Amino acid sequence: MSNAIYPNRFRQRLLAGETLIGSWCALANPLTTEVLGLAGFDWLVLDGEHAPNDITTFVPQLMALKGSSSAAVVRPPCNEPVIIKRLLDIGFYNFLIPFVETAEEARLAVASTRYPPAGIRGVSVSHRSNMYGTLPDYNSTVNDNITVMVQIETQQAVDNIDAIAAVEGVDGIFVGPGDLSAALGYLGQPAHPEVLKVIQYLFERAKAAGKPSGILAPVEADARRYLEWGAGFVAVGSDLGVFRNATQALCDRFKK
Repeated sequence: MSNAIYPNRFRQRLLAGETLIGSWCALANPLTTEVLGLAGFDWLVLDGEHAPNDITTFVPQLMALKGSSSAAVVRPPCNEPVIIKRLLDIGFYNFLIPFVETAEEARLAVASTRYPPAGIRGVSVSHRSNMYGTLPDYNSTVNDNITVMVQIETQQAVDNIDAIAAVEGVDGIFVGPGDLSAALGYLGQPAHPEVLKVIQYLFERAKAAGKPSGILAPVEADARRYLEWGAGFVAVGSDLGVFRNATQALCDRFKK
């Protein structure tokens, strides 16, 4: 089953400081996700915040990644325990939690992914993640194999970055450049010099806390800049963006 491996190699590599290159899956389609899984990315985000995904579309995409070397990372629509519980049960081990602004919210995200007494995850006897009850050691091992990365997207989150990064169980700090640029007054300008200053500051604070930092950067020059700044996990594009750009270029070559 996709990513149902112990130990969680993606989490190990992330915490070891490896540079991990990823991509976004926004088309909510198992075929395009399967193709991305063949490309060799270290990780793939299956997006539930801005893409038209839900539990029923996530499951076939996880199936499509079975055997892939790309780790499946899910972005839930929000930091909500029941939603996170359902994503855990269908087989996700790596979480990118959007719009985390305080240490309390970061602690909630971590707690939502852990069985008691370490957290508040609800218990089900049989689900896809424990191979429908056939993994006898699942309950005793899964807590240590869940990755939690939190998105910093607002001025309040920037102000609280040290407290957020210090939360036990937060494995990575991820900058959401679109929302962050909007929050700073530069909507649609994620590469504005003032935004870049804040992004670099967040990378520095994450490093000071001993946590890897990441970002979405579909523009190559931006991605290379962030890698030079020390970002450890960078998403360099998306299935939607690649498809849109390639189809437009193909059409333009014949019609213009």
